[in-house]
Amino acid sequence: MKSDKNYNKIKLSKLIIHLVLILFTLFCVVPIILVVIISVMREKEIFTTGYTFFPKELTLAAYKQIFLNPKQLLTSYSITFLTTLVGTIVGLILTTSMGYVISRKDYRYRKFFSFYIFFTMLFNGGLVPTYIMIVSWFKMKDTFFALLFPYLCMPFYVILMRSFLQTIPSALIESAKIDGARELRIFIQIILPLSKPAIATVGLFIAFNYWNDWFQSMTYTTKINLFSLQYLLVSIMKNIEFLNSSAGRLMTGSTVDLPQYSARMAMCVMAAGPMLFIFPFFQKYFIKGLTIGSIKG
Repeated sequence: MKSDKNYNKIKLSKLIIHLVLILFTLFCVVPIILVVIISVMREKEIFTTGYTFFPKELTLAAYKQIFLNPKQLLTSYSITFLTTLVGTIVGLILTTSMGYVISRKDYRYRKFFSFYIFFTMLFNGGLVPTYIMIVSWFKMKDTFFALLFPYLCMPFYVILMRSFLQTIPSALIESAKIDGARELRIFIQIILPLSKPAIATVGLFIAFNYWNDWFQSMTYTTKINLFSLQYLLVSIMKNIEFLNSSAGRLMTGSTVDLPQYSARMAMCVMAAGPMLFIFPFFQKYFIKGLTIGSIKG
């Protein structure tokens, strides 16, 4: 009898957990589905019936408005993809190397550099000194490097990487040293293969930073061929809002209402689509890396 009761309790608890997880999944997935549906709704229907999962009529007017200049859109996609790819690779090299150094207990200045990195998380130079450094000192204005430089080595990711690397037994490093391995070989052949969860986690964070960034393009570039995807979409949205305003209609002489709310959702779909496609492939490493980093940090 007791075993049956225990079995029923376990079964009930599992059912409750599954229901909670299903609800949580719906809370995450339903808004994405709604955004996709709104992006193909007519503007008049949005105003009359509001947001709905079952629109009466579908249209691609919002996407057509965004694709009025496909060459520029493709250029911005390319710039954003290249910035994300190069920035993630270089950022991982810098972050992993720095995290490994300050995770080593035999490194004399480990505490000093750990405090220095943590201090920059709390206090930084601010926008004006950063702008002066990138524009006046490094002469990076209107260059690809201005989009790349700001996110190359973020303090939080270094701390996260250090927290993970501290979980690797030091006996492995000592054994490798006894066998005659040097520091670079230890780092490449032992540390990196064991750090896949942390590398995937930090890599995703860095990639998200670069992919979602629009501020660097707005601040450091004036050439349209260097506009990131996010900044280009913001510019398109501002143009649509202006053309729908009284001043815009007076200047253009147009009386046609351009899709505004559906265009916003279409931009969300275009901006988030690639990241939503990539994330599932790194999900298991991402979760493991976050868990270990949070426990040991």
